[in-house]
Amino acid sequence: MATRSIRVDMAKNGDFGTAVMTFEQAAARLAGGFSRGIDNDTLSGAIHEILPATDLGELNAIKVLPGMTSATAETLHKVWRSGLNLQARTEEHPRIAAMAALEQAVIAKLPSGMLRPCDLVERAISRIVHAPAVLGSIEIVGQTEMSPCWRPLLLALTRHIAITWQAGPRHAPEWLDATGVKIIRTAPTSPALTSVSAATALHEVVEAIRWARKLVASGRAKPSEIAIAAASPSDYDDHMLTLRSDANLDIRFVHGTSAIATRDGQAAAALADILSRGLGQARLRRLASLCRETGLFAGLPEGWLRILPEDAPLSSPTAWARFLAQLKADAWPDGADHAPQLGAIIRTLGGGLHRAEEIGREILPKSALRVWLKAMENGPAVAIPITLNGIRIDDSAQAPAAIAWMPASALSASPRPFVRLLGLTSRAWPRLASEDRLLPDHIIHSTQIDPLPIGIADRRDFETILATTRSEIVLSRPRRDGEGRMLGKSPLLHGVPGEDIYLRRNSTPAHAMSEVDRLAARIDEFITTPLAVSAKACWIDWHTSEITPHDGLVRADHPTLDFVLARNQSATSLRKLLRDPLGFVWRYGLGLKSPRMGTEPLTLDNRGFGEILHATLDGAVKRLEAEGGLASATSEQVHVAISAAAQEVASQFEATQAVPPPAIWMRTLEDMRNLATVAIRPQDEDPLPGQKSYAEVPFARVDHNASSLMPWDPTRPVRIPSVGFLISGFIDRLDLAGDHSVARVSDYKTGKPPKGGEQFIINGGKELQRCLYAFAVKVLLGDEVEVEAVLRYPRSGRTIALENADTALSEVAGYLATARDNLKSGRALPGPDTADQYNDLLFALPANSKNGYQPRKQVASTTLLGPAAAVWEAL
Repeated sequence: MATRSIRVDMAKNGDFGTAVMTFEQAAARLAGGFSRGIDNDTLSGAIHEILPATDLGELNAIKVLPGMTSATAETLHKVWRSGLNLQARTEEHPRIAAMAALEQAVIAKLPSGMLRPCDLVERAISRIVHAPAVLGSIEIVGQTEMSPCWRPLLLALTRHIAITWQAGPRHAPEWLDATGVKIIRTAPTSPALTSVSAATALHEVVEAIRWARKLVASGRAKPSEIAIAAASPSDYDDHMLTLRSDANLDIRFVHGTSAIATRDGQAAAALADILSRGLGQARLRRLASLCRETGLFAGLPEGWLRILPEDAPLSSPTAWARFLAQLKADAWPDGADHAPQLGAIIRTLGGGLHRAEEIGREILPKSALRVWLKAMENGPAVAIPITLNGIRIDDSAQAPAAIAWMPASALSASPRPFVRLLGLTSRAWPRLASEDRLLPDHIIHSTQIDPLPIGIADRRDFETILATTRSEIVLSRPRRDGEGRMLGKSPLLHGVPGEDIYLRRNSTPAHAMSEVDRLAARIDEFITTPLAVSAKACWIDWHTSEITPHDGLVRADHPTLDFVLARNQSATSLRKLLRDPLGFVWRYGLGLKSPRMGTEPLTLDNRGFGEILHATLDGAVKRLEAEGGLASATSEQVHVAISAAAQEVASQFEATQAVPPPAIWMRTLEDMRNLATVAIRPQDEDPLPGQKSYAEVPFARVDHNASSLMPWDPTRPVRIPSVGFLISGFIDRLDLAGDHSVARVSDYKTGKPPKGGEQFIINGGKELQRCLYAFAVKVLLGDEVEVEAVLRYPRSGRTIALENADTALSEVAGYLATARDNLKSGRALPGPDTADQYNDLLFALPANSKNGYQPRKQVASTTLLGPAAAVWEAL
């Protein structure tokens, strides 16, 4: 950052002919022969390659753990900067011998021109006579210290060229006085100094961005003159990254942004998630969305993810194989069969972490692959989800022209006129010194391996920033940490004059960070916006006992209401119309529905169990009818048919739905087979003469074609007289006498029957299937057929018959007509099922609506619905 800023300043001032470089680069230039220093990426790559084969003694047990590569690189950098010679101290401790062996292996792995600092210095000193021609005079700027490894070269250069140390107001090291280097000192600056305390670290970042926007908006400062810094910026990075997007300010991370915060990093993380946790549909969707048109995903048509069943987790290779086997070409958006390509992707992703590098090359785009390979260098493949978090991407290219978010160490070397320092607490600034991870104090004293401890460096950086900032410094600290604990003031603030300015979290800023911040801080302005007006009106309406537009009142004869009433209705939709008019409009008029997440459940829900039971009975009935008839089948034949149907249904369900763990799933299937055995042929019921049985019989369905296997034309419409509703659906079971004189309509219920042997007809509008299906049978087979309509509860073995289907239908038609008229009049109001715990649209209602909203609105809703509400009490 410092060299880049100096280049920018020189370019602005028209200063040409001066090379700006680090001291290491100057040493490499003098050393010649394509010499260069060791960059961190190359070092990490070499360490990653040689670690498995290098004997590290007592460290062998941890050398493959995550973070070992970065720890080794950090230790070697410290050793090289401090000028320690590990090879000469191998007898002191086995750990030093192990690190010396590791150092030798790393050096052998590095490119020939890449040298340690001591080697660069040695080679540069051997060519010191060329210094006047190669380097000319040297001016050292922005430094408060120089690593011991470079000092011999600096001393040798003073005998051949002029060297100036531009200390300015900074600290100049004491050893510099004996070198003959010319030290230029200047008086410290006198910036306006302010100390503030914020509520939390997040509040600190909000106030910092408000402050930066104020400086730019007022014209006092350009973005390139503003810096926000902390001793350890990683503690604030997540807040800064999120809020800079909200603020729409160009804030650059001098120390780099986390790779996970970029699209490439997210692509690598998505692949790591699959390889470490297993292949699932949700994880594949995430990876595919980030790797479109690259690698193995190239060639798949746009929108191909729509072919995946949203309810199925597809969490095993077997499930994917079953799903791919049933895919047809017409299921794909472009009408071509891409199942082989998708199968190849699934097989590749199922390769496991031991093939992580190969899989990454086949799946990821090039930019994401670089992140992936870098993560693999810092630990074993199994640790990729962890090592990815430690990778940073350079964001400093445009930092000289933007607001800079940087470490305090970078700011001390590259000062700016307007500075805000964050995190000045007793824990964070100065930081506590820590031992080296691989060469701790009891092996090599920390003063030898780290001549400038981090605590002293933090103090020196703080003093340097105060002395080099020209215009304004704001010293900020949080009062509490993320868990609410009080934080102490940094000892560096004890000498700062004046009292802290106490910043309240809910204060009104003169310059807001963003539009959201502005409106949230100015309540009087916010409440006039359409969003706030609507939200406030809704909140008030929900808490009054009167019925309002926010409770379902709409204008009469609304086109959406006309549309939803004209559609084909099912028993389920008509039940919702009678018992939850508001949910009826939401579900069928607006198309709202709650997502069914394809996660692995612990147990199968009632809906899933019912689907499996109905599908099994359908398959078993069709098998038995094809083999001579259900009525005449033996118990063994019934058992075989149910087992075969259950196996087929289970396979299809596993390919498209979420299923419980294997043991629970097997027990569920066994329970379902037992229920199917009871339901398919009740013991207390005699078969009809010449009986022929059908299951899942469609009626009034335009998506089914007529065939000899159906008792009627399934496309023929069925309309309820005097109401005008068209109804359609599937009859669970239809038993038809040979002469079509008697038809028995059965509807299966997997739940519990009403308590106490209670008989009912429509049960408050909850049970409409029997009368609607009986009416449909009469319409399709003729009025002369005698219809028996029953509800079957196979779990309890109970059967409830409908005594008079015609009377029941007449009663239902009256209720439906009233409900239709109410809806056409604009009264889509809540009913008794609106706040039911099983209502999948409960999320759209106020919280705890069963105990608050529903009772509050019940009286007014019942009054407005009038006669239509009487169905809730019907037998």
